[in-house]
Amino acid sequence: IFRETLSKRGVRVITGLGKYFRQIDKNRNGFLSQEAFKEALKVFHLEMPEEDFESLWLILDDRKSDKVDYGEFTHAIFGEMNGYRKAFLRKAYMKLDFNKTGSVPMVDVRKCYRAK
Repeated sequence: IFRETLSKRGVRVITGLGKYFRQIDKNRNGFLSQEAFKEALKVFHLEMPEEDFESLWLILDDRKSDKVDYGEFTHAIFGEMNGYRKAFLRKAYMKLDFNKTGSVPMVDVRKCYRAK
């Protein structure tokens, strides 16, 4: 049900949630507590009955760490990328990784990215 609700609301909600997650992640570790996650859903009008939230939390917190990260959240909602998207992403990454270090600094991204 949650996935259907998000798919109806669209990409703006998902990207908005991501931005909001980063804002409330006070210690910048990429994780949110159960209460912070619940509050984020409330802000975006994605409330649900407590039993549904508990089920969602069990799926997202599969490591039983009492926290969830945005990557796990989006993966749970959207699933695995298809082969075409993975290949396209790999190709883009290879172009951005000038020095073949396995990481891309923001400076290099800015050199390549043009919004036009």
